[in-house]
Amino acid sequence: VDLIRGKKDSQVRLDILPATSGPAGSSYSVTIVRDQVKLEEQAARGDVITVPSGNAKLRLGIITLPTFYMDFEAYRNRDENFRSTTRDVYNILQSFRGENIDGIILDLRNNGGGSLYEATALTDLFIDPGPVVQIRHANGKVSLDQMAEHPAAYRGPLVVLINRLSASASEIFAGAIQDYGRGLIVGTQSFGKGTVQVMTPLKQGQLKLTESKFYRVSGDSTQERGVVPDIVLPSLYDLKEIGDASQDRVLHWDRIKPVDHDTYKNVDGLVAPLIQRHDARVATDADWRYLLETLKFAEQNRSIKELPLKRAERERLDHEREVALFDLANAQRKAKGEPAYADLGAWRKEQDALSGEPGDESDAALPAKPKIDLAHDPLLKETGSILGDYVGLLTKRREALAGNPAGS
Repeated sequence: VDLIRGKKDSQVRLDILPATSGPAGSSYSVTIVRDQVKLEEQAARGDVITVPSGNAKLRLGIITLPTFYMDFEAYRNRDENFRSTTRDVYNILQSFRGENIDGIILDLRNNGGGSLYEATALTDLFIDPGPVVQIRHANGKVSLDQMAEHPAAYRGPLVVLINRLSASASEIFAGAIQDYGRGLIVGTQSFGKGTVQVMTPLKQGQLKLTESKFYRVSGDSTQERGVVPDIVLPSLYDLKEIGDASQDRVLHWDRIKPVDHDTYKNVDGLVAPLIQRHDARVATDADWRYLLETLKFAEQNRSIKELPLKRAERERLDHEREVALFDLANAQRKAKGEPAYADLGAWRKEQDALSGEPGDESDAALPAKPKIDLAHDPLLKETGSILGDYVGLLTKRREALAGNPAGS
């Protein structure tokens, strides 16, 4: 990497040896003009989808957040336009105002964390002033420095979508939203990374020391247990193998004294009916059935402890797995009234397109992959339906209160 870096607009030449050529193969050269690298794929992104709700359709905003980031160098240089999670999400929220959205999904799946400051500042966009997270240090002292300081920028219906790879700063944000009763948490139990480390330099390498732990305003630690969703969805990952709880010497969950904080009571009394509607909906959903069948198939394959060493046997097993997945995909298409894949080749081509794997030249004719692909993301699709139900129940609650003021 040090050899590739250099002054902007200067050139660097890379000699490429294809993996298929072998050590004795011929290489080719690629010349690249150096420029600033902008990691836009890691930046917050806003999209709008529509979901059915009775005889109407709701417009939902989706904010996809891969990490909690901040351009510290631009900030130190006093650049007024420095990029950060909170700034980008705030701009997305402002753009949603013109879209007449009915609710928001904040997608934190696979978000491993990042800046603690940004986790606090992002929470500040959704709650009024108050504490966000407690930190207990090695000496037992508890600090409450991370506070929301401004009126909420968005007060409408909110769902936070998490999975097993949502960790650290993601858990701080999701935990605060849950403790405040500000919105619904949907998905799978998060990673459980609730500790703070510092790096101490040594003559050879570095020493990583755990110096403190995170605690929610409820007093619960995010360590080991993570954040448990209000509505649980199937996990694409093995919970026994991923997460701090899977480590041999994990620091265990504990609790400290809670701190005073507001409660919005937005979800009070609504979780049970939302779960009932969710269960009824997915019971007849072909995409959901396909998801469960593929997860069951993956679990069966993970349980295999021995594999043949002979190439022919290994190829036979791989082919059998492919055929099994092919059959599941065609069963899904049949249930949806769609034409079946003609053969394995047609199925493979679509799988390659979805995963971004290179195919043959005919792939150039395929349509561009949409930013939000609900057809191939049943978890996000169902989360949208849950948010739609949530919006409907909140509306009924408001109408009931308006028709019966002061509970008379």
